[in-house]
Amino acid sequence: MDLSVLFFMSSGLFLGWSLGSNDAANVFGTAVGTRMIKFSTAALICTIFVILGAVISGAGAAHTLSKLGDINALGGAFVAAFAAAAVVAWLTVLGLPVSTTQAIVGSIIGWNFFTGMSTDFSVFKTIIGTWFISPVLTAFFSYFMYKGVSWWLNKQKIHLISLDALTRYALIIAGVLGSYSLGANNIANVMGVFIGANPFQDLGPISGLQILFFVGGIAISVGIYTYGKGVMMTVGDSIAPLTPVGAVVVVLATSLVLFLFASEDLEFILASLGLPTIPLVPVSSSQAVVGGVIGIALIKNSGNIRWKVTGRIVVAWIQTPIVSALVSFVMLFLVQNVFAITVFQKVEFQVSRPLLEKHAQKLDVKSLESLIGKTYTTSGALKSDVDKILPHADYKAELTFVQEARMERITVDPARFPELGKSGLLTQPQIDSVKALSGKTFDYRWQLVEALAATSETWRMKEKTVLNKPYNKQVGERLAIVMDLYTERMK
Repeated sequence: MDLSVLFFMSSGLFLGWSLGSNDAANVFGTAVGTRMIKFSTAALICTIFVILGAVISGAGAAHTLSKLGDINALGGAFVAAFAAAAVVAWLTVLGLPVSTTQAIVGSIIGWNFFTGMSTDFSVFKTIIGTWFISPVLTAFFSYFMYKGVSWWLNKQKIHLISLDALTRYALIIAGVLGSYSLGANNIANVMGVFIGANPFQDLGPISGLQILFFVGGIAISVGIYTYGKGVMMTVGDSIAPLTPVGAVVVVLATSLVLFLFASEDLEFILASLGLPTIPLVPVSSSQAVVGGVIGIALIKNSGNIRWKVTGRIVVAWIQTPIVSALVSFVMLFLVQNVFAITVFQKVEFQVSRPLLEKHAQKLDVKSLESLIGKTYTTSGALKSDVDKILPHADYKAELTFVQEARMERITVDPARFPELGKSGLLTQPQIDSVKALSGKTFDYRWQLVEALAATSETWRMKEKTVLNKPYNKQVGERLAIVMDLYTERMK
């Protein structure tokens, strides 16, 4: 095992610790804050199910964050993770619930600015939108859920002792589900940037990726035990006093909001019924749970809300991505120039006539002919020139054009044909299609995609709709295998 890889991975472990010390409050904060569950019990349950979620379901998590920036060097991944972890740890020490997703977003933006790579601001705006929508939506759900639960309890007239026991069980069950989701959904934020340099090998039926996620889960659990209690008390007690029943409602409302924005199954069902779908974007559980607490407080007495504490939390939310971006930028400069560590692998973007022809329907490509033959080392530099020539071009069309200008240099080497079947995912017609392109070289990734689609319909993507997403996702996974196998990595 390369010790240098382990050193770089240490920042991921630091981020895991920071996430555990902070985000555990989203699962058990209200339960601990209302004294319904002891911190030691909450920490144990959270630790077990966070690790299970990370190992069992972590690999399947889908993150919109990856569209913000393609960190392509281990040194860059180290800095991005460390910058995010440092900011989360700092706010955790202050006892404030902070979004790890916000911190990572800021770090990625900092990396983009430092390297000159372009940022998809349409994705960025969508993510920022959830930072405002999620606490409001959770407050809405908790408000009406609490009213409904209160009405049901009054009608049932359950004895206080029975109600107390029922509430404790409900908090534990909600905590188990929340902990599992925390591990499954957030382990990619912690260790995802290190998957390409995973030092762990398969151990029998346990994959090297699962071992990597297990290590990340351990880091999260250490964070829960060391600093988790302070943030739990802030969420569960400092914003506004909660009853045990209110604590259950907050956890359930938070889980519902996270589910709405994260469930591909729900998205598919809504589309099948002809109903509007909900965009699948990462939602901050930290912000959602704070909104849930405020929603219940509004029912009882808005005067009970400690607005000073709430204000500190909101300020922390605003500061998190900004500070993370600045820390990331400064650290990248130091790591690259002082320690001579590579934080960005060389890439090339080049405009060619085939690329212009591909985008002729959405862009005024005739005006872009002056760029033919020019080579750019960053997507930001190319986008800047395109902006000057086409200042009023459609943003998404322009961004797609820039992204597809990336030179990949893909050669279909027949010597590697035996490796095509190792994954077990490619069908025989798909393998035959790849073999039909033996010896051919493609400058761009999209050229190989089009060539494969021309040889077999099994490689053809369907129209981009929610109902076609499962099929297109499957084809995309198989295309990734071919791309990784034949793409010539630039030195």
